Amino acid sequence: MNKITLFFCLISLSMSAQQDNPKDAFLEKWQNSKAYLIEIAQAMPEESYTFKPTKRQMDFGSQLLHIRGNMLWLGNTYFTDNNFDRSILANNIPQGKEAIIKALEESFDAVYAFAKACPEASLSKEVSFFAGPKSRYQILNLLQDHVTHHRGQLIVYLNLNDIEVPKYVGW
Repeated sequence: MNKITLFFCLISLSMSAQQDNPKDAFLEKWQNSKAYLIEIAQAMPEESYTFKPTKRQMDFGSQLLHIRGNMLWLGNTYFTDNNFDRSILANNIPQGKEAIIKALEESFDAVYAFAKACPEASLSKEVSFFAGPKSRYQILNLLQDHVTHHRGQLIVYLNLNDIEVPKYVGW
């Protein structure tokens, strides 16, 4: 086997090994999700953080803070021993684009740390959830799905403001 073939075989094995581990796959996807959402948050001018397409929708900045709050609630509640009080999210709300982005980055980092520290065996353990018993794997999926849901709305907000949407970042 020549060196080039060996190189590609090793790369393929390495990539497939990452996909065999759901926790590592989540952590990789979570980092990419963070990078993409931060790019979207940075693309919107600060004066448009109060933009909302209709009266019944959250404005751009509130969407980001909602994503942050969900991450802090689910991450703390299901991956730590912290007794997370959701009412603290209503106090000391970050104001302005840079403060919101910083708070969002910190919440992504917190979930990453919680998930990384969680033993693999404990991820299949069921936890009590308002929608019925769920595994921690399901909570991780919910975390990512929630980000994706609201990020899609934010992409529409950018388009409605004729702002170029950052190139998609997947896996």
